[in-house]
Amino acid sequence: MANWTEEELATFRSRVASKLALLDERIAEYRELTKPIPPENAIGRVSRMDAINNRSVNEAALRTAEQQKADLVRAIDRLNDDKFGLCHACGERIPIGRILLVPSATRCVRCAQ
Repeated sequence: MANWTEEELATFRSRVASKLALLDERIAEYRELTKPIPPENAIGRVSRMDAINNRSVNEAALRTAEQQKADLVRAIDRLNDDKFGLCHACGERIPIGRILLVPSATRCVRCAQ
């Protein structure tokens, strides 16, 4: 590991756990919002089109939230890797601030550009 202190690791784990809990709530909400619209719902043609459009937007948000969750889970898995916190491109230590802001980051800001 990139010489992380126990305090930094604890902060990272805490932040990721909080983000995961929030994402789980959002994913549950999006799944509810993306359920099919039954044709027997008498909501009118224009309202049905709005509902279908809103469903598409919520499906995209659901995919994004699920991807964010997968990225966080991978970040937690990488904690045990000796290279956690090191840039995959240049090998330098990724600042803890970046890791806390973007837990899935595998590159430093310079190499990510």
